[in-house]
Amino acid sequence: MKDNATIEKVRVYPSPNPNVRLQEITYWSDGLKVKGLMAEPIKEGRYEGIVYLRGGIQHVGMVRPSRMALLASNGFVVFAPYYRGNRGGEGRDEFAGDDRLDAVNAVDILKQNPKVRRNRIHLFAFSRGGIMALWTAVLRDDITSVVTWAGVSDIVFTYKERKDMRRMMKRVIGGTPNNQADAYRERNVLDRLNELEAPVLIIHGMLDAHVSIEQAKILENALHENNKQYETWYFPEFTHHIPPVQNTKIVKDLCDWMRRQDYSEEV
Repeated sequence: MKDNATIEKVRVYPSPNPNVRLQEITYWSDGLKVKGLMAEPIKEGRYEGIVYLRGGIQHVGMVRPSRMALLASNGFVVFAPYYRGNRGGEGRDEFAGDDRLDAVNAVDILKQNPKVRRNRIHLFAFSRGGIMALWTAVLRDDITSVVTWAGVSDIVFTYKERKDMRRMMKRVIGGTPNNQADAYRERNVLDRLNELEAPVLIIHGMLDAHVSIEQAKILENALHENNKQYETWYFPEFTHHIPPVQNTKIVKDLCDWMRRQDYSEEV
């Protein structure tokens, strides 16, 4: 067993963009070897970093090279952990349990890239990744900003609103919010938002049936109650998945938003 964020293996990964280099990285996290995908502009330079936190669980919602290349083409170095138990990684995906440490340690993987400005690290999360990002920002004090897009903010609310996910959540978490209250409570980041310092951007389609707009409102209210800096981009016409043209524009806009947050000198 090696220290957290020790890189075990790097292999070249096919890139859909000739201007972006992709590498699959195996790294140590909480005593396990887990994997993730790194994307960086081929052009030399110093870039801000993004830890991209995927949605879904296991093969559902897996990191897509095209998404990584899109983020990198906007001028960032990006690292996306697959989370433990996925794509040959050790351990078991725990749906925002101890696997949140895979996201926490991913920040240090990103900082090891020589192109990355180590004091400009952002978190960008989609769906289930939302709660992973919030935990990462709570557990670390070096996050510049957080973007949660269609993000989960409350695991108990997810259990109640997604009947189709209850079987999976019972299996992964060990029961229901009634008979395993502690396991669900341990995943509840909302009670820890007083520890979060990074500004948060909440993006959500108001027609989203996978992660309802109520999850965004729950997070918005919690941030407001804790006097945290946040901004909301709500889209009345969109569902969980936004059409490609509009999606690409929103990605560009959120990348610009990240760059504007708490500017500090290069490190």
